[in-house]
Amino acid sequence: MPSRRHPKVRSGLVLGLTLLGLYGLLAYVALPSAWSHYEHQRGLEGQPMLTHTVQGIPGDPLNVGLVGSQEDIVRAMHIAGWHPADPITFRTSLAIIDSVILDRPDPDAPVSPLFYKGRREDLAFEKSVGSSADRRHHVRLWRVLERGQEGRPVWLGSATFDRGVGLSRYTGQVTHHINPDIDAERDGLISDLVQAGIVEERYQVSGIEPTLSGRNCECDPYSTDGEIWVAVLVVGQRRSQLPDTLLSPALIAAKDAVRKAVMGSLPQ
Repeated sequence: MPSRRHPKVRSGLVLGLTLLGLYGLLAYVALPSAWSHYEHQRGLEGQPMLTHTVQGIPGDPLNVGLVGSQEDIVRAMHIAGWHPADPITFRTSLAIIDSVILDRPDPDAPVSPLFYKGRREDLAFEKSVGSSADRRHHVRLWRVLERGQEGRPVWLGSATFDRGVGLSRYTGQVTHHINPDIDAERDGLISDLVQAGIVEERYQVSGIEPTLSGRNCECDPYSTDGEIWVAVLVVGQRRSQLPDTLLSPALIAAKDAVRKAVMGSLPQ
């Protein structure tokens, strides 16, 4: 006598496959698509949002953007208290070693190169913390668009905080290791520019996907809400009032609120 369980097994299998398919559409198509937004800078849509080493190892995510000429950026960073990083030479390498070992300042210490679309950073800046170069805020910047929606060049950058010096887990070379909260670095840099009165407008565009447990080229962990904050720099006189902040879609704001609540509930 044929088993009566076969129809139930088939129904369960169909239901399971249907749910799996719906999950796949939601997790890999619907939500990533909904979280991608470039309404304030459409030329960035489809651009990669991750840097790499010269060997092609994934590096730090892009998390900041600046709109303005190179001269605008150099001026803005100077006013905000950030110094241009020296190029890597034998002399500057000895200087940073001397700074770390002897606990001496080196506000222009070089940063290791990273590559975006095969191109080394165009500009790099840093802001010292403490008395040596082992701890510092720094950002690498690449010119990505010649003309954005404002009719000016658009730069994307990776802002991170060097929390100390150690050995690379991949090469064994002496290197800096970053703090995991790269959003705090992004927000800190934008805040410095705003407080200096050199931002006329700011808004978000999508970067990499929201990440709680990413790893960079040194195997350092990082987390991010996946957003890039873009600052449109002033031309001419500094502002005395706060910049205009353009709104993101409601779903993006909800996603950021959920992530902030999740991060706040995690043990420090």
